[in-house]
This record gives sequence, structure tokens and C-alpha cells, in this order.
Amino acid sequence: MKIAVLNGSPRKENTYAMAEAFKEGAEAAGHEVEILNVVKMKIAGCLACEYCHTKGEGRCVQRDDMDTVIEAYKTSDMIVFASPIYYFGLTAQIAAAIQRVYCIGKPAAKKAALLLSAGSPNPFTGAISTYKDILAFTGIEDAGIITASGEENKSEAKLAEIKEFAKNF
Repeated sequence: MKIAVLNGSPRKENTYAMAEAFKEGAEAAGHEVEILNVVKMKIAGCLACEYCHTKGEGRCVQRDDMDTVIEAYKTSDMIVFASPIYYFGLTAQIAAAIQRVYCIGKPAAKKAALLLSAGSPNPFTGAISTYKDILAFTGIEDAGIITASGEENKSEAKLAEIKEFAKNF
């Protein structure tokens, strides 16, 4: 199975460790995994210009690093969204990468998972709601959600849980 992990963390800390643990577990199970660090890419927000659906034949008018992400959306069997919680939601960088998939309509992926980290206890409701809405719209199956907050972040137990989780696809 080909899996794309969209990492929305600007720091190499908690979420990054979660994404790496997922990759390690999935690769141990024989899957091909690519982590796309969307925060290091130049990805602008959607302009709502409709070029993609009128003249662009599914291609966005903006020429930026989203082309790489679109390719992952088109070719992956599974998409994993990994984000820290910033003010009760996903980071702006991963939100832009999710919203810009509008140009192709629905990703090819049949499954998706969500990895969330936070310093505060249980601020995940908004991000989980967004994720579930995306899956409902696209018809992608939810493979699971893993959250880590406070001391759970980068703990051996949490990283082991993620590795085991990633082996089950």
C-alpha cells in the first residue's frame, strides 16, 4: 500500500515524532510511505477562482509546491494527516494543503488516519470534526485517530502505539 503522510508541524518535535513512528511501523509491515512536510513547502491558500474546474482541467492556476502534494493525493492508497493543535485546530499549513485538493475533487485514497499532538489536555474536538467532515465528503474510510497531549508527546508508549497502529493496514 502506498501511504502519504502530510506533516503539518513547523517544528521537529511531537507531531514530527508521531509521523516518523507511523512511517517506521507502516514500512515494517511492507508499505511504501512518504512524509510530505507541508510546512516546509510553499503552498498558498485556495483562491476560489474556479480555474481548476473551468479552464484548468483539474489543475490549479497557482504554481507552487502543491503540485507535489496533489500527486500524492492522486496516487496514494492512504492519506495520513499529522498536525499539532494550534488554537483548537489544524495548523494553517496543513489546512491549506487539505483545502487545495479541491482542484481534483476527491483523492484516490481509500483510507485516512489522523495524528494529533497538543501541549494542553484534550483540545482535539475541532480538528477531529474537520477530519470527519473531510472523510464524509470524500467517502474515504477512517482508519483511526491517535492523539497525544502533554507528557504523552514523544513518550515511548505513545510512539510504540503509533508504530503498532501503522502495521495494521
